[in-house]
Amino acid sequence: VQLVESGGGLVQTGGSLRLSCAASGFTLDYYAIAWFRQAPGNEREGVSCISSSVGSSDGTTYYTNAVKGRVTIYRDKAKNTVYLQMSSLKPEDTAVYYCYAKRWSDYWGQGTQVTVSS
Repeated sequence: VQLVESGGGLVQTGGSLRLSCAASGFTLDYYAIAWFRQAPGNEREGVSCISSSVGSSDGTTYYTNAVKGRVTIYRDKAKNTVYLQMSSLKPEDTAVYYCYAKRWSDYWGQGTQVTVSS
């Protein structure tokens, strides 16, 4: 059972990246998924989340003000993956990005580095 992030990298200001959070050993649809980030010297902060899309949950999304309008979180059920599409990237978006899944248990991925050059 694990979460694996990918898709990070080095990009110039104004560029785009799509981060992936793939699960193995469990079905992401049943879980609320959140993306967090942590820059050097800073605390880990929430970036975006999406509720479960099973049962009474409707896949509601949330974005922190710092990324609102530039980031989209969405699921690909067939791939058991949640994506974070980021555009208009800024140097202050530079951080290690982590995905987190929570329902009956909770899981963290290992993180993927995003570096935005000015």
